[in-house]
Amino acid sequence: MEERQHMKDVLKLYVDYRKDELYSLSRDLWNRPELSGNETHAHDRLVSFFSQDQTWTVESHYKLPTAFRALWGPVGGGEGMPGLNVGFLCEYDALPGIGHACGHNLIAEVGAAAAVALKAALESQTELPVPVKITVLGTPSEEEAGGKIDLMEAGAFADIDLVFMAHPAQQDASFLPCVALHEVSVKYHGKASHASAYPWEGVNALDAAVLAYNNLSALRQQLKPEWRLHGIIKHGGMKPNIIPAYTELEFYIRTPLVEDLLDLKAKAEACFRAAATATGCKVEIVYPTPAYYNILPNATLTNLYENNGKALGIQFPEQPANFSGSTDFGNVSFIVPGIHPFFYIGTNAFNHTEEYTEAAGAEKAQLFTLRTAKALAMTAVDVVCCPALLRQVREDFRLAKLKLQK
Repeated sequence: MEERQHMKDVLKLYVDYRKDELYSLSRDLWNRPELSGNETHAHDRLVSFFSQDQTWTVESHYKLPTAFRALWGPVGGGEGMPGLNVGFLCEYDALPGIGHACGHNLIAEVGAAAAVALKAALESQTELPVPVKITVLGTPSEEEAGGKIDLMEAGAFADIDLVFMAHPAQQDASFLPCVALHEVSVKYHGKASHASAYPWEGVNALDAAVLAYNNLSALRQQLKPEWRLHGIIKHGGMKPNIIPAYTELEFYIRTPLVEDLLDLKAKAEACFRAAATATGCKVEIVYPTPAYYNILPNATLTNLYENNGKALGIQFPEQPANFSGSTDFGNVSFIVPGIHPFFYIGTNAFNHTEEYTEAAGAEKAQLFTLRTAKALAMTAVDVVCCPALLRQVREDFRLAKLKLQK
């Protein structure tokens, strides 16, 4: 226990020592916001951050054009013993028009800070119960395409035993479940005609889009309170005097649990097809990206994080009854035990607003961001130093997956 506390003290001092450099990293990403899949500057900046310490093995463009991997270790443990690979994730994509309004620059900072802090803690010890290595993954395209899912399918998480990241929010929370999400694109194909001279010759794709939108609005009356359907008409026609031959809608379908998605998707698809039938249009229903899963809880990691957070002065108010955000970390939580806490950054503004963009780049956010990084690294220290805790983490993971199968 004494050694564990010493490691925690070391990592806290190390984060403080590098705080200016970490803020510079975060601010640089904030100043150059990049959309999903185009995070070339963020990729290069983070690769440079880890490459400056030659004890890290850094792979740029790892499996995806703007993903990276940084490896360190293994250290400690007896020869031939099974090792423990601790993973930290960095997100860094921004939003169209409003930049880092979800604070992904801070997510990248937290992941980088926690990783180098854990490394410093491990280097302070001459003996460890098991060999330990650290993996940092840069995971692009969270906002649009589910970069973590692509990395999963490419085998990037195959040898990682634990995974940690944290997301900015309006308050500190050791766990919020997030919800499952599937994006759907609906395309109606009709027939163009002069809207005044020959309307009877046309098949109006805009009518189909409007009917579909209204069908979904009516459907919401019978949905469960936690289910969500929301979207836009992306393309509604070219000119008022041309009956639209093509329209397109984009909707998000969300449910608390991934197994409920099929039910809500079936209801939504019935609305889309009914609009096509009513107007004589043809319809395409396309799911352009993989579904995002809800986050599996891990009680042991959550409790450890909360205890470490409280020791650093983090307060955890009562959690909201419902939370409707979504993340591709949910998919990761189904294959690797992990945690995805949320952290306050000094503002009551809501994510995805211009006010939150400003807060994510402000120096005021650094106290909260680096405190969160310390709590994550301290939680990793607990598991590294105590094989019984590691066994409990893995048992929590097994039971959570088993519960889903019932």
